[in-house]
Amino acid sequence: AFLAQLMEQGEEGPHVIIVPSSTIENWLRELQRWCPALKVVVYYGSQEERRAVRHSIFFQGEEFNVLLTTYNMATGGAEDRVLFKKFEFHYAVFDEGHMLKNMSSLRFQNLMKISAERRLLLTGTPLQNNLLELMSLLCFVMPEIFQGKTDHLKKVFAMISRSEDKQKSRFEKDRIAQAKRIMRPFVLRRLKRDVLQHLPKKTEHIIKCTLVPGQQDVYDSLVTKYSLEIGDTDETTTSGGVGIFMQFRKAANHPLLLRHLYTDDKLEKMAKEISKEPSHKDRGALPKLIQEDMSVMNDFELSALCKQYKKYLGKFILDPSVIADSGKFKKLDTLLPELKEKDDRILLFSQFTMMLDILEIYLEQKGYRYMRMDGQTPVPDRLQLIDRFNNEPDIFVFLLSTRAGGLGINLVAANTIILHDIDFNPYNDKQAEDRCHRLGQKREVTIYKLICEDTVDV
Repeated sequence: AFLAQLMEQGEEGPHVIIVPSSTIENWLRELQRWCPALKVVVYYGSQEERRAVRHSIFFQGEEFNVLLTTYNMATGGAEDRVLFKKFEFHYAVFDEGHMLKNMSSLRFQNLMKISAERRLLLTGTPLQNNLLELMSLLCFVMPEIFQGKTDHLKKVFAMISRSEDKQKSRFEKDRIAQAKRIMRPFVLRRLKRDVLQHLPKKTEHIIKCTLVPGQQDVYDSLVTKYSLEIGDTDETTTSGGVGIFMQFRKAANHPLLLRHLYTDDKLEKMAKEISKEPSHKDRGALPKLIQEDMSVMNDFELSALCKQYKKYLGKFILDPSVIADSGKFKKLDTLLPELKEKDDRILLFSQFTMMLDILEIYLEQKGYRYMRMDGQTPVPDRLQLIDRFNNEPDIFVFLLSTRAGGLGINLVAANTIILHDIDFNPYNDKQAEDRCHRLGQKREVTIYKLICEDTVDV
């Protein structure tokens, strides 16, 4: 609407719109749908395709109103960056503008060099971790105003704590008021309740899960193991702490994400068997070295390996029933049939692609029709998957990774969201929730968060 109004007023561009890779196809569709008069050039694809676009712009004088591209393309190779530095744009629009929250990043520095008279940032989550991120966005939008004043702004924003309003000192409240005054001329904020008053209600439920006995044993063994390790050392490095925490998260999600069913003795036998396989035999692979390689794999990966070399390792394939040995899956056993009975449709999110692999097998065992999209899904295929889900009501579940599937896509055909594992950053989960709680949604939306009790999930 904004670009169409500019066009009516005689300002035909050229403008540039920079978006995440997962949304470029949807942006192109919406531009063609709502303002077909705009001539849009897409700068995306292989090196050859991008070179052809640059040639038509620089040497053939191709005219256009909007150049549509992605963050990766705009900050890619030297040839890509030259296009955005040399070309004079009227407006530069940045979708999911919170991707510019770090002014020290290479992305921020490269995109600052885009030559544009005005800049617009579009974001539903301008603040994710701290108020300094807002400062980065302000510096990006109006560098001529804020350049050289970053130290002062840092002091203003950094002195504001995260405590509740009642606990804030008068000094902090004054700082907040000052920060709001600084931002007011540059921020246009619209809440759902302001612009989407007829949007159906959204309800959130926390579903508490109990680890199944075998899973509890795995979790307890990790507690014992790391308690002893920490007790033997005087200090724990930050990276080591993160690694330990991640192991606990895996145990809470699904025990197959760790190695406990494939013991060292079983790996030794497997290594001897697979060393007879021709490709291993030809290169003289030693059973001991094969075992070392397998020892870092988890149960799910090892079972997949056994399926790959079924002739040699078939007897070591795990029983299909182990897929269901998870506290969260036990809850899904009762939740999914209830949702299916009500004709609800589900977006099921996980942060871990291997967890999505396990969920795929689980849904196949249960006979549910599903689709999947994650960071490995080719960008050209993503819009086709989204369209299929929106147009085929018998697809019950859409499996999505929180990062790839939680950004800028429209899945209003679903009315239920299940967060299998919550993100470290709650704003990423909020983004995921908004995939179906948005304009076009006609049913009430329900959010289910699966949390394992007495684990790191809590």
